[in-house]
Amino acid sequence: MVALQQAGVVDLGDLPAGPSPGATPSDASEGRAQEQLEELRIEDEAEPAEYDRALFPHWDHGVEDNCTSRQVVLERDGEDVEVDDDCQPVSGRWDSRYDDEVLTDAQEIDIDHMVPLKEGWRSGAHAWTTEERRGFANDLDSSQLWAVSASSNRSKGDSDPSDWMPPSEKVHCDYVASWIEVKHTWDLTVDPDEEQALREVLEAC
Repeated sequence: MVALQQAGVVDLGDLPAGPSPGATPSDASEGRAQEQLEELRIEDEAEPAEYDRALFPHWDHGVEDNCTSRQVVLERDGEDVEVDDDCQPVSGRWDSRYDDEVLTDAQEIDIDHMVPLKEGWRSGAHAWTTEERRGFANDLDSSQLWAVSASSNRSKGDSDPSDWMPPSEKVHCDYVASWIEVKHTWDLTVDPDEEQALREVLEAC
């Protein structure tokens, strides 16, 4: 059963504590990742109806004080972040763990979907309702949303770990643990090449 993570009005006090510098955005751990990997279903990727990003409504308003989920992640994952009356960060510092870039302009930051929306679509989300896809695209409870440099996020695209890993090798263990956690949380499948890549990284952790 898909774990519904409906996007709605949420008190920021109920959200997971923001990561300290250099920490993963969630409690994903390598030990737990190994257990979760064994529980994932291995299937070839589906080729459903044509993917459309609009099928995953994202950056919802209404998380708190009409902030978007993007704005919440920017404040959660940065240091010394100050926001204006519209929740938009006006100053702060962000460490992009994918490529070790240090950024001080929120406009240079993308919020990466750990499991890209198109990857989710091919792995089972094509069968979900719009509200389920909305929850997946705005998931603040798992490792799904990472504040990273725009260049690293766009380099990744919709690739899974068999085709792309972050340039910074020191984040690889956290990256695959987080990928597995999100797939497990949302009951998404992994394809054979993806599963092998995840397993190989975990074995080296």
